[in-house]
Amino acid sequence: MFTYEKIDRLGIISIDKSPANSYDVHFFKEFETVLTSIENDTDIAVVLLKSAIPKFFCAGADIKVFANNTVEQNNEMIAMANKIAKMMSASSKIVVAFLNGHTLGGGLELALACDIRLASNKKFLIGLSEVKLGLMPGNGGIPRLVNAVGPATAFEIVVSGNPIDAVEAFRIGLVHKLFSEETAEEEALNYATNLSKGPKIAMTTVKQTFAEGIGKSTEDFLKLETEKVATLYDTHDAKEGFLSFVEKREPKFL
Repeated sequence: MFTYEKIDRLGIISIDKSPANSYDVHFFKEFETVLTSIENDTDIAVVLLKSAIPKFFCAGADIKVFANNTVEQNNEMIAMANKIAKMMSASSKIVVAFLNGHTLGGGLELALACDIRLASNKKFLIGLSEVKLGLMPGNGGIPRLVNAVGPATAFEIVVSGNPIDAVEAFRIGLVHKLFSEETAEEEALNYATNLSKGPKIAMTTVKQTFAEGIGKSTEDFLKLETEKVATLYDTHDAKEGFLSFVEKREPKFL
């Protein structure tokens, strides 16, 4: 269901579960194994999550499986989905999602758990469609969507269940970078590769600062920022960053 490739400081996870990368408990157990291995790999700075299937990034839960499951089985699947989302959002790595096919329901919730979202401008759907099944998002989709696009826009997307395209997703801030369909695969890989060359400790600290600071008062957020940056002054990467600037060369971060 997953393939994994490591290129220097970049880890690439490709979801490969035909026909739509729909998930079930077995999907998440394999995903957990891959993510755990990556988290333990100190070489990796950035993870690129993408699909090996042209038409879908991920269609969310397998509806046939969900419909036939008991409530207990579905609760187990939901718990696993939340666990995986939390593993990505809490990872010390920067996790980048590349959306190049339909990204719906739980599939969008997975993408929202990533730190950065890239997309192709080809025609595909992005949305949280659970309300059309008499449900609502339950894997962190609502709070993470609110963080991404604001409460008013998030509410309309969730309560209507209507999908949007990648161009609109980019306009509202759900997607950070939008690439031409013809070059998107290459550009997404280049983006993730360039990001992976950055200072791992500083990037992890930035991620932690945002995660801990959002929701705090401005005063408390400023205090947190001061505390976090103080941990970086004496690191190898900070010294290398200054030295490379003075020597007018590319830095070589750990």
